[in-house]
Amino acid sequence: MAHQYHPDKKGGDEKKFKEINEAYQILSNKEKRAQYDQFGQVFEGATAGGAGNGFGGFDFSSFAGGQGAGFDFSGLDFGDIFNGFGFGARPQRKKPRNVGHDLEIDVQIDLKDTLKDFTKNIPINKMAKCARCNGTGAEAASEIKECFSCKGTGWVQQVKKFGPLTFSQDAVCPECKGEGKIPQKPCNVCKGEGRLKQQEEIEVLIPTGVDTGQTLRVEGAGEAGKRGGQAGNLYIRINIKPHPVFSRKGDDLFAVADIPFSLAAMGGEIDLDTLENKKITLKVPTGSESGKIFRISGKGIPHFGGWGRGDLYVELQIATPKKLSKKQKDLLEELKKEGL
Repeated sequence: MAHQYHPDKKGGDEKKFKEINEAYQILSNKEKRAQYDQFGQVFEGATAGGAGNGFGGFDFSSFAGGQGAGFDFSGLDFGDIFNGFGFGARPQRKKPRNVGHDLEIDVQIDLKDTLKDFTKNIPINKMAKCARCNGTGAEAASEIKECFSCKGTGWVQQVKKFGPLTFSQDAVCPECKGEGKIPQKPCNVCKGEGRLKQQEEIEVLIPTGVDTGQTLRVEGAGEAGKRGGQAGNLYIRINIKPHPVFSRKGDDLFAVADIPFSLAAMGGEIDLDTLENKKITLKVPTGSESGKIFRISGKGIPHFGGWGRGDLYVELQIATPKKLSKKQKDLLEELKKEGL
């Protein structure tokens, strides 16, 4: 508007030019705007209802504090207003991308599943590509034409009036939802959207060594974009079920082995099952006490994304029998007499 009404231009209007300039000076100046917001009708260079304020006697008090006409500036983008006044070039608007939403799900796996890569089929309810129109939103052989409302830009200009002032803002085209194109004959199944809510089974690779709390990303496995738009991503949060024998800390495994008092006192060997269900033999030294921990190298969880494995730690626990036979009682009595 300032360019349009500049006095040096053909058809210019000095009075209008001054009005536009003064409006800009007040709205864009933090102190003047604050003074106006606080006092309403009194601020530098303008008096409500007074002559010579540059606005032809317009009463600015109607904008303040809900008084007078009570014009509402909430939701107004003043950046777009100043661009509309001509004080800066309007930025180039790109079409909004109709990218599908990302999805997040929780998946539980067994501790044993972390020993090697495996695939898991996961059923997901999501917006998926329409099979009938293959995501285009149009019936077969139907033309995809330029949106008549936005002329293919994806944006329309919305005009708002506040008393004697008129402002304009750019907004996503409600007709084509920002795509710039609409099907001449919408798909009968998805009604032109190119996607439908349905259940899909997605095959996901769970990598070796994954741990609780880790999140895996599957590119393009989220919700389908509208009318062929890019699909979102799927994020999988891993939870590992508790194991009846082994507990995990990092890539190390921990287990407890119950042994009889005689074995702890005299020493010997015990057989243990690893997480892979393989037998290993552990030598128990003479005089081992309850709580003694043995480290078995390389029998833990494989490192995520790398070589090697964690370790297995086995804690000895001397088991106290709940019931004793007469012979056992007699033997323990003898040991008791010997000071054991």
